[in-house]
Amino acid sequence: MKLVIVDDEPLARDRLRRMVAEFPGYEVVAEAGNGDAAIRCVREQLADVILLDLHMPGLDGLQVARTLAELDVPPAVIFVTAHSEHALSAHNSHAAGYLLKPVRRDDLAAALARASRPSRAQVAALAGLDMADTPAYVSARTREGIERVAVGDILYFWADQKYTSVYHLSGELLIEQSLLALQQQLGSAFMRVHRKALVARRHIVGLRIDSRAGPLLSLRHCRCSIPVSRRRLAEVRALLEN
Repeated sequence: MKLVIVDDEPLARDRLRRMVAEFPGYEVVAEAGNGDAAIRCVREQLADVILLDLHMPGLDGLQVARTLAELDVPPAVIFVTAHSEHALSAHNSHAAGYLLKPVRRDDLAAALARASRPSRAQVAALAGLDMADTPAYVSARTREGIERVAVGDILYFWADQKYTSVYHLSGELLIEQSLLALQQQLGSAFMRVHRKALVARRHIVGLRIDSRAGPLLSLRHCRCSIPVSRRRLAEVRALLEN
């Protein structure tokens, strides 16, 4: 995840940068000391998350957030401020998090975890989908009742006999829907790479050829590799090259 840190106080930026460095999977790609520079950095770096000070000279954090919200794929915004009276305005802006200075490590970790889960709008924008035609959740019957997982959190589906496993950011579920039915429901956000596998396009990060196992796909947030059938190989390569 690419992060931009925005604060008019250099010491505050330094502290946040050191804290972010403690969490794997996050990279601070730019820093800014004012709102105009923040907007420029996010656009240039295609940042996923912005840690944004609310109270700054010139454009304040709320104004920056409103401008960034107009991007095709806006970053997740985590507000950081020393002024607790701004909390209501920050929460009303649909931010991914609100942190009060001095920022606590656990609070930052929780906010980053929330920001790492893309909104439905972001998933739709990345996949070029019409949100109205795409379900927001996949539901499964469990011993506790009905559990549902957000489509944006799903890494891949794996079919095995009569059941399909749903592998997502928080674990695994079993459903009875076929891969074909899921592919029709979810559209181009997911790619069929094998007769048993349907993967989220946005999580595909690499392809390698194993001398024994054949083509294997690497997914973000996933330790295992997904087999790719020979007939699907050209399509996967084209996606990665583009």
